[in-house]
Amino acid sequence: MAGTQHLWLFIVSGLLLNITPGPDSLFIMARATQGWRAGFVACWGIGTGVFVHVFAAALGLSALLATSATAFAVVKVVGAGYLVWIGIGMLRQRARDGEPVSVEAVPRVIRYRDIFRQGFLTNALNPKVALFFLAFVPQFIAPDAASKPLAFIALGAIFDVNGMLWCHSLALFTAFASSRLKVGTSVGLWLNRTMGAVFVALGARLALASR
Repeated sequence: MAGTQHLWLFIVSGLLLNITPGPDSLFIMARATQGWRAGFVACWGIGTGVFVHVFAAALGLSALLATSATAFAVVKVVGAGYLVWIGIGMLRQRARDGEPVSVEAVPRVIRYRDIFRQGFLTNALNPKVALFFLAFVPQFIAPDAASKPLAFIALGAIFDVNGMLWCHSLALFTAFASSRLKVGTSVGLWLNRTMGAVFVALGARLALASR
């Protein structure tokens, strides 16, 4: 591809990085317990959030995060706060329509637009993702590329497509496993609460992280 180098290494590295567990994977798994459609919507939200970082890095905005302690701190605090907010929401989740937690109880159904928004903001507000793109992608842009920003966007799109393949597979697997295991009772509620606790911990870790 014009403007890029070592493309196959980039694709393989990107796939391995996407498979590594993180907040995105946990978010998809949590939402996919509601069904594969909810899991797919979570994937689309996360994939859209990735493009925020791709375009930001291509335009040089991510360089600001890398060089400005104030800018990084602001984005970090907002992102950490949002992760904690999602985690608390999952911890407080109750049975649908206020039913008591019982064998027949079903976790509250979350609207698809809310799932998309949560997935988008979970990714878009994570400054670590921005710095990752700034450090990782330029290694695969040819020094003589006619347009380095265009090459950056092309590589970002490839990375995002690879990530979406993995994310959709994870959503399908989680939805299928949840259906087979009948995860829709109190077990489902406690699974969401466990993941909520993980999100709170991830938010706290991000808030305490240095550049």
